[in-house]
Order: sequence, then C-alpha cells, then structure tokens
Amino acid sequence: MQTTETFYYDNKIVRAFGIATVVFGIVGMLAGLWAAIQIYYPQISLGLAATTFGRLRPLHTNAIIFAFVGNATFAGVYYSLQRLCKTRMWSDKLSWINFWGWQLIIAAAAITLLAGFTTGKEYAELEWPIDIAIALIWVVFGVNMFGTILVRREKHLYVAIWFYIATFVTVALLHIVNSFEIPVSFMKSYSWYAGVQDALVQWWYGHNAVAFFLTTPVLGLMYYFLPKAANRPVYSYRLSIIHFWALIFIYIWAGPHHLLYTSLPDWAQSLGVVFSVMLIAPSWGGMLNGLFTLRGAWDKVREDPVLKFMVVAITCYGMATFEGPLLSLKSVNAISHFTDWTIAHVHIGGLGWNGFMAFAIMYYLVPKMWGTSLYSTKLANNHFWLGTVGIVIYAIPMYWAGFEQSLMWKSFTPEGQLKYQFIETVNSIMPLYILRSIGGALYLTGALIMVYNLAKTIGKGVFIPEEEAHAAPLLKEESHAREYWHRVIERKPLTMLVLSLIVVAVGGAIEFIPTFLVKSNIPTIASVKPYTPLELQGRDIYVREGCYTCHSQMVRPFRDEVARYGEYSKAGEFVYDHPFQWGSKRTGPDLAREGGKYPDSWHYNHMYDPRSMSPGSIMPQYTWLLDNALDTSSTPGKIRAMQTLGVPYPQGYDQQANKDLMDQAKGIQKKLKADKIETPANAEIIALIAYLQRIGTDIKADTAKNSLTSNP
Repeated sequence: MQTTETFYYDNKIVRAFGIATVVFGIVGMLAGLWAAIQIYYPQISLGLAATTFGRLRPLHTNAIIFAFVGNATFAGVYYSLQRLCKTRMWSDKLSWINFWGWQLIIAAAAITLLAGFTTGKEYAELEWPIDIAIALIWVVFGVNMFGTILVRREKHLYVAIWFYIATFVTVALLHIVNSFEIPVSFMKSYSWYAGVQDALVQWWYGHNAVAFFLTTPVLGLMYYFLPKAANRPVYSYRLSIIHFWALIFIYIWAGPHHLLYTSLPDWAQSLGVVFSVMLIAPSWGGMLNGLFTLRGAWDKVREDPVLKFMVVAITCYGMATFEGPLLSLKSVNAISHFTDWTIAHVHIGGLGWNGFMAFAIMYYLVPKMWGTSLYSTKLANNHFWLGTVGIVIYAIPMYWAGFEQSLMWKSFTPEGQLKYQFIETVNSIMPLYILRSIGGALYLTGALIMVYNLAKTIGKGVFIPEEEAHAAPLLKEESHAREYWHRVIERKPLTMLVLSLIVVAVGGAIEFIPTFLVKSNIPTIASVKPYTPLELQGRDIYVREGCYTCHSQMVRPFRDEVARYGEYSKAGEFVYDHPFQWGSKRTGPDLAREGGKYPDSWHYNHMYDPRSMSPGSIMPQYTWLLDNALDTSSTPGKIRAMQTLGVPYPQGYDQQANKDLMDQAKGIQKKLKADKIETPANAEIIALIAYLQRIGTDIKADTAKNSLTSNP
C-alpha cells in the first residue's frame, strides 16, 4: 500500500510572472499603438531619436513577444508543470533567478533599443551582452523544469509537457545559432554571417521563434488549461502525438518562405515552400484537437469568458496556420511580400492566438490563486468583445492595404510606364492605417478593463502562496507487458529532449550546410568591394535608426520592381553585409539601388525634413543626425572586426581607416557646401549620406563593365 505525501505548490512565482505579464502587456500594446499612429502622423514621434518608428517598432515586437507572451508562458508553465508532475518546482531559488533575470533582460532590452543599440535583425535585435544573459536565464529555466520533471510523482508525461520540452530545447538552439556575432564594443557587434547566409539563418530563427516561442509553449498551455476550464478530457491522445511530432519536425524547415524571390538559392526557397504547405496538417490537427475537446460543452463556452477567449484564440491559430502556408506559395507571396498583408497575418496570430490565450490564462489563474470568483463576468465579456472587434478592425484594413499596395505597385500605363509613384500608394492607404490604430486602441482598452477586473478580484480574495496537495510517490515499476511506443517515451523526459533536438536540428542542418559550404550557391561579383570606413560608419547609423523596419534592400525579379528600382538583386552583392538588410516591409520604397540616384544635398534635406523633398512623406525627421558628431574612435575596432569576419581590408588598415574616412567626408562636405549647406565633416549625416550613395553602386559598376566588354 502506497503512502500519500503532503507537499505544497508554489503560487508566489506564478503570481510574479502573472503581474509581469499584465504590466508588460500594457507597455507593449502602448508602444504598438504609438508606432501605428506614427505611420500616418509622424509628428507624434516628438522629434526625439528614441521615439521614432524605427526604434519603437523593435521595442513593440520584443515587448509583446518576450515580455508579454514570454511572461504569460512562464506563469502558465510554472503553474501547470507543478500540478502535472504532482510536485513543487525543483528549486525555488532557480525559479526566482528565472523571474528576476528575465525582467532585467526585458528592462535592458527596452533601454538599449530606445537608445539605438541594435543588431538590426528582426526579433533578434538585442546586442551581445543581453544575448548571453538570455541564454543563461533560459538554461536556468530548463534546469528547473527538468529537475521538476525528474522528481515528479506522476509516471507519464502529459502532452503539455512534451511541448514545454520541445520549446526549451529548440529556443535554445535557435537563439544560440542566430546570435553568433563578433563584439566590437560593449554594445556593438556584427553578425558572424553575411548577406544570403545571414538572411537564411535569421529567417530560420525568425520563423521558428514564432513557432517555438509563440506557438509550441502556448499549445502546451492550451492542452492543460482548456481541458481544465472546460472540465473535459482532451479529445484525442493519438492526435496529440501526431500533432506534436509532425509540428516540431516540419516547422523548422519552413523559414525560407520569408525569402521567396530573393537572392536565396532557389532550391532553398522551394524547400521552404514544400514544408510550409505540409504544416497545414499538424497545425490544424492541433486546432481541431482543441476545439473538439469542447464537444458537449458549448453551453459552458457561452457562459465562461475563459473558454470564450480560448475558442477565439484557437480559431485564430487555425486561421493563421492556414494563411501561413498560403502566403508561402510563390504566386501568393509575389502579391503579399513587403505589404501590409503580412502585418495583418502576424497580428491575427499575435492579437488573437497569443493575446487571447494570455488573457484566458490570467482570468483562470487569478481567481484560483486568490481563492475567490472573478469580480465581474460582465467586464470580462466586455473585454472579450472589445478585443474581438479590435482584432477585426485591425486586420481587415491591413488586408485591404496589402492588396491595394501590391496592385498599385504593379500597375502600368498602356504605354508601359509605371502608373503610380510609390508615395501615391502610401497616401492612398492612410485611412486604412487610421482604422488599424482604432482597432489597436479597442484591443488595448479591453486589456485595461482586464487589469481593473483582475485587481478587483485580487482585492476580494486572499492569496494562497503555498497550495497544499497530496499524492503518492512515484515508485519504480517493472512491467513486462507490451506498451504503446509513445507511453515508453513519456516515462523518459531526457529521451524526449534528445529526440526533440534531433527532430528539429535536421531541417536546419540540411538547409545550412549546402548554403555555407557550396560556393556556387553564393557566386561572387568582382565589382563588389568592402565598404569604406565612412560608409561602414554610415551603415551602422542606418541600422541604429531602424531604417530596415520601413525600407527593404532587395529588388525582386519582377517587371514592376526592376522598372521602379533597377536591376534585380544578386546573391554576390551582399557578401560584406553584416548583418543583411533585405527588410520585410516596404512602408517606404526599396533602397537597393539608392546610390547615385539623388545628390548629396537631397539626402541632407530629406533627413532634415522629409516632406520638403517628398511631399506627403510619412517619414519622421532625423535632425539629430545633423548635430551629432561621428564617433571615429570606433573605426579601427570595426575594421578589425570585419577583417576577422573575412572582409578583405589590407593588413594594418585599421590604422589608416580614419584618415580615409575624413578624406571621403570632406569630399561630401564640399559637395554640400556647393549647394549652400554648411555642415562639419564629422557630422553623422555625412556618414549616412556616404552609405546611401554607395548602396547598389557596385552592381551598377559591374553592369556597366559587362556592357562595355560586350560592346567594344
């Protein structure tokens, strides 16, 4: 006869992560709303460097992904894992190191991103000291999670835990591989990869950060909280097995669908398309498993706001995971890429799937941990409808804007000329951007109602810091009966970890190895030369200001793009780009062939007052670039770092670099003076102009050389 043991679940750590979820959720949404308004009213940036769209947008994405959803995930995992394993977390100390370490990382991210310290890689903008901190805190979380699993009182690992394990191992792999960078100074580094290879690694990370930070852990939470809230068992155990293994294997291959029609080798693009289409099956298997769990419980759904949020969340997950494969088809991607269609797609997942699941979990946890009922079901229902209507008003205008952008960009007159200037497209969709911000404001209003509702719930309850529980210890059993293969794996968490790592590593390895080792995948171009020291400094300013958030540097091989921007982009153009700057959204025009297009004075005036050069422009002013002095003390270190990365500067060039920098700067200064613009040679604007005038000129030189060779 087994004896029952008494132990206590730790609710204090769950409370801490829950509070952080709510606080950072509001902060992240406010940053998003501020950025959305800037699109049609750039003056709201207040003329400050820290609050321009290029700096707010990374803050918004990082705050929502890592602060809001990240904290909600930790809260849900720490709550559910203890109850699924029937034990307290393995180490209270590690739990609190995880909590405070993660909050310090978030605070450091907010400060550094607003200050302009960024790697320039989407969803991975944080600089190298913070990257190291993320890796260390993630390991702390993993050790605590596995320690808890190993001392569990429950024999088999429930499906939610499978997803937690896959999340831990895959996020660690993604973060470490994508964060290989060479430090230049305390808060400056260059990506170890360049150009095409950097793009492949970045979108392997970017796509799978969505998969393994925003999807797999939240699916694990769905598998725990949905049956609990509905008081029903999961619809199908076998379907959950298929969902899990198929999802983590297929997802990791799909990253290249972000790079269709770019300079990425065609075989890698096709591989991404094939696996993206295959993703529909496991994704919808998970969605159906969740919705079918509610069979016979729809009356309860109508009454319980927790279930309402979950039903819409799971539906949004199904919509987004159908639309993702659709967008990976080349014919569809030719329309959607670089447009606001992608923004709509991302926010169906972010607002609907992640946001509503986080809200549902908060509404579930707070009454449980404070031993009371929710203060107001009516307020929760109001939150639900405000959020749902907000998503609709946000998404539909962005879909409309995406189609309008693509149609206008691709329109030609009967004479074969481009029908619209780029700025005409921007101005035509301004009402849709206004509607988008109204939808975001409604969503934020709902979240604020939740804050009030939860605060009142807490006020009428009494917090239960140590929740008493009883269970028998897990005894070793020898069974000679044949078991279903997955039941065997479920008893062996370390085996599941290793298998998960193997399954997710295969796809990345098969895509990376040929791209990195087979030279023909990245053919070189003789005319492509390293950036001059001044151009390199200017490129770093371009990255610092987040210009990649609105401008691409990738001309796709379409008639309209070649007519608008020039020769389509080649893989060999980007071999010295650390990091690549292809972008993912064209709020402004592509800059891949910007060099030599306008005089230096045009760029100077454009940065001072964009509307003076481009009437109707929505770009903010960058007046500080005219006043800030360029930090030339960093030049030698940057040159040495580039040499380490294989950029062929001459030996000892770091000692000569600043002389060449000033010579080129004085040349630009002289041209500006000829146009009646007085500015110091060491102003940051000079370096930025040098970079903008360089972009794309190497390929122009190569084209001109080939033309002369073929026409003697």
